[in-house]
Amino acid sequence: MTPPTDARTPLRAYAVWLTALAAYVVAVFHRASLGVAGVEAQERFSAGASAISLFLVLQLAVYAGLQVPVGVALDRFGSRRLVLAGGLTMAAGQLVLALATDVPTAVAARVLVGAGDAMTFISVLRVVGFWFPGRTVPLITQLTGILGQVGQILAAYPLVALLHAAGWRNTFLGAAAVGVLVVVLVLTTLRDAPPGVATAPPAGMAEVRRNLLLTWRESGTRIGLYTHLVTQFSGTVFALLWGYPFLVVGQGLSPASAAGLLTLLVVVGMGVGPALGRLCGRWPLRRSVLVLSILALTAGTWTVVLLWPGRAPLWLLVWLVVVLGTNGPGSMIGFDFARTWNPAERQGSASGVVNVGGFVASLLTILAIGAVLDVLTPGASTDYDLGAFRAAFAVQYLFWAIGLVGVLRHRRALRERLARDGVVLAPLVTAVSARLRGGSAYR
Repeated sequence: MTPPTDARTPLRAYAVWLTALAAYVVAVFHRASLGVAGVEAQERFSAGASAISLFLVLQLAVYAGLQVPVGVALDRFGSRRLVLAGGLTMAAGQLVLALATDVPTAVAARVLVGAGDAMTFISVLRVVGFWFPGRTVPLITQLTGILGQVGQILAAYPLVALLHAAGWRNTFLGAAAVGVLVVVLVLTTLRDAPPGVATAPPAGMAEVRRNLLLTWRESGTRIGLYTHLVTQFSGTVFALLWGYPFLVVGQGLSPASAAGLLTLLVVVGMGVGPALGRLCGRWPLRRSVLVLSILALTAGTWTVVLLWPGRAPLWLLVWLVVVLGTNGPGSMIGFDFARTWNPAERQGSASGVVNVGGFVASLLTILAIGAVLDVLTPGASTDYDLGAFRAAFAVQYLFWAIGLVGVLRHRRALRERLARDGVVLAPLVTAVSARLRGGSAYR
């Protein structure tokens, strides 16, 4: 890949990025649209809460399961085609959901949404890598992840208002129409790379298999995978499903207070993301320090909350949410590892491999927490006590341990490779002091 090297990024790059970002915002909107209509979905399909939660689990499973195949297709066909295909698939899913009257049809609709969603984010990241200079890419990547959450806001407010005013069918037909409009915008505006920048030619299947194998063998890809896993899942599980019942049922907060804390989680992420992007651009060989710091903060804070005698005080729960707000931006560092250690022809598959980590860990943690709560709570009651929540959230330590081992192992491999090339990292304190004095961070 040969991105622009001029410090002044051309205005067209921002125009292309904004188009790709619009596609991602709409993908997040589609992803979140059923979650905010859960009560209406139960009424429309005469389904219980467990059946509605199955929609989320299947959607996440499809998203995670398609990441590697989509990454391979991305390397072969480029971002524009994948974003178009994803947009049309999600629009079709929303159309089916608008007309659905039974659970199997609604499940099929959400599978389509999950499949289209899977094609979007890593395709947008590839656009960023081709259109922006290397040191700018981490910041634009963080902004992409942050601004994409506007789609969740659009689902939480305008879509809910339309649902109450216009009904189920018209609301989701409108959502499908929004998807089609963005597809038209992408078709007319989005380009894979700047003029004159060569992209990898379409690969044959033999080369596809070889590139995928090389992508997996690359330690830079694997540290990205474990970075995404270890930093993303705790915040995702909390925000998507189990945070609200933990705060309300387990900790005794009012629904309004719990909703306020979940909003704070998103706001913190918006503030932390650009800072992490700038740090990654300034200290590219110290990114693992940021990852390990986020892990230590997250696991340490959860430990205090889970061991606190009785219900945790409000200040501690606020601090927990602030720390969890760093998880999403922290997971974006995984894509930056993959970008810098893989050549252009493997960027898509590398991003796909990385994106599997956090979503598989999130899906397994969601299921594990639910299973522990069911085992420790008699009958079919959802009146979980605080002890059950403590035991259930303790399953996170397993995934933190897996991620920590993976990050440390592959960081060591990468540093050994750098040492063979004559680049030896100085101790962190020495490196920071040298940078502040205008010297070198290496020795």
